[in-house]
Amino acid sequence: MQLSESSPRPTASVRWMMRSVTLWSGFVFVHAVLITLCLTAPGWPLGDVEGVYLPWAEHVAAGVAVPGITTDFVYPLLALVPIQAALVFGPALYSLAWLGLVTLVNAVAFLFLLRRRSTPRPARAAWWWLAFLLLLGPIALARIDAITVPLVIVALLGLRTRPLWGTVLLTLATWVKIWPVAALAALFVVSRMRWRVVAVAAGVSAFVVTIALAFGSGLTVFSFIGAQTSRGIQIESPIAGIWMWQAALHLPGSFVYYDTDILTFQVVGPGSAVVGNVLTPLLIIGVGLVLLVGGLAVRRGVAAEVLFPSLVLALVLTLITVNKVGSPQFITWLAAPVIVGLALHGVRWRTPAILALVLAGLTQLIYPFLYDLLLVANPLVVLVLTLRNLLEFVLLGWAIWSIVSARSDAPANPQAPRPDSSDLSHLSQQSPLTKE
Repeated sequence: MQLSESSPRPTASVRWMMRSVTLWSGFVFVHAVLITLCLTAPGWPLGDVEGVYLPWAEHVAAGVAVPGITTDFVYPLLALVPIQAALVFGPALYSLAWLGLVTLVNAVAFLFLLRRRSTPRPARAAWWWLAFLLLLGPIALARIDAITVPLVIVALLGLRTRPLWGTVLLTLATWVKIWPVAALAALFVVSRMRWRVVAVAAGVSAFVVTIALAFGSGLTVFSFIGAQTSRGIQIESPIAGIWMWQAALHLPGSFVYYDTDILTFQVVGPGSAVVGNVLTPLLIIGVGLVLLVGGLAVRRGVAAEVLFPSLVLALVLTLITVNKVGSPQFITWLAAPVIVGLALHGVRWRTPAILALVLAGLTQLIYPFLYDLLLVANPLVVLVLTLRNLLEFVLLGWAIWSIVSARSDAPANPQAPRPDSSDLSHLSQQSPLTKE
């Protein structure tokens, strides 16, 4: 039966409720699919959870060793918090507890996103995040990065109204996995409260280090820094393509091997050791250049709200592309800046949003479904990996161009229409994202 013309339309509260039910239904569906994939997909998606995190948690519980305190740790110290928390129901239920913990943290971030009244387009960003998670597959839940991504999403959204608490959360996330330092660096560049940001981040870090020292860690609390720089070239990093193609073409001297110390698959070949040693300094230089580009945009008078998401995206992609370490979970990092960009600027972030979805889909195709073929350098799978890595550079190019082309009186995309004043009217006077 069709409604008559006189039938009342749903009120705003009813529409909001219907939209919320639909979004949360999508959240439940996506996470149910991801949990099922984690438990059933080939390639042992829960390998790190069951084979690495669980032994660490059991050692801590038994008093055998505490990573980051009594033994070297590949992650910053606070990574132990979620790793240990998942042991709450015992070793037999560790994987399910981990998946439940990640789902819970995602739910908190999802709720925070939808309730952001200062964010013009939360529903669009929420739907994109669900699509991104579904395309990325089980790796979206089955690594320590899955804890940091929702923390960073909440922090970036909260910076507009609670800048110091947002900085605290970003710093804590950095002490779980190092990549959120990119958001802290971007915040320092664009914020008119930059030295307060530094003070807060330094204070939180000092607190973490002091606790570690009180437990007798010594310099072991910083062992994660050396663990990263001493790695070889992982097979999924962009630079690894040089030797992965040589291995795929059966050229002598290039092959994939498993590093039993760092527990990753790496590639070696002519010149790989030299390139591996040079790449870390190049990464530092690359980050510095991106920060310089962002600083110049600030000097031109580009609004912080326009600049910040693009700068975070550019820094995150620099950490991914100019890096000898390459893992499928790195793609999860893209979610935070893209969600903020979509929530604040909508259609002007359509290009990076689409590219990130494609990157997520290709990543799931590679891991876990084609990973066994990648380990033997199957040419077709190496081609898929090469395409994925090239698209990372394309997205990096977009992010840098959006910074360079931004003007003080225009949005980051010069071909896009100017934002409505209402898009900017929600900024708090105390927000670090307010232009000086």
